[in-house]
Amino acid sequence: MNPLLDFIFSRRSIRKFSHREIPESLLIDLLEAAMAAPSAVAKDPWHFIVLRSRASLDQLAANLPNGKMLGEATTALVVCGDLQKAHDQQLSFLLQDLSAAIENILLAANALGLGACWLGIHPREERITAVAKQFALPAQVLPVAAIALGWPAQEAAPRTRYNPDCVHQERW
Repeated sequence: MNPLLDFIFSRRSIRKFSHREIPESLLIDLLEAAMAAPSAVAKDPWHFIVLRSRASLDQLAANLPNGKMLGEATTALVVCGDLQKAHDQQLSFLLQDLSAAIENILLAANALGLGACWLGIHPREERITAVAKQFALPAQVLPVAAIALGWPAQEAAPRTRYNPDCVHQERW
């Protein structure tokens, strides 16, 4: 693995966190990184809900079956997209834009020494409905994912899942 790409290879899903708060300045860094992501026709359809209260984190955990780590996280981001702002108002463009923003958050969190775990909301209708209700989202705003954040209380070795069988030259 190329050491210049260590910030990518060392990014892992962290599910155990210490109880130390994340400074506001680092949250701004993460959100700036998110909004530096590419977006189809620069439409930037993203919105981010920042959660810090234990009640909000616990309710989100209850709404996401795989979200138990939110019980230890000190912060979470709910990544939403405004379908009316997406290129051609297309769901596919919205999902691509938000996925790029999410990956930027995950890489930035790792570079800043934070732990993070991506939790899918879309396309599970029961999760979308529960999260939209929890945060009183406008009808055109779709919750796509949540990201549990905190100072990591676990370590995971850097890795790649490179598989040459998945690489094709010039054609299939």
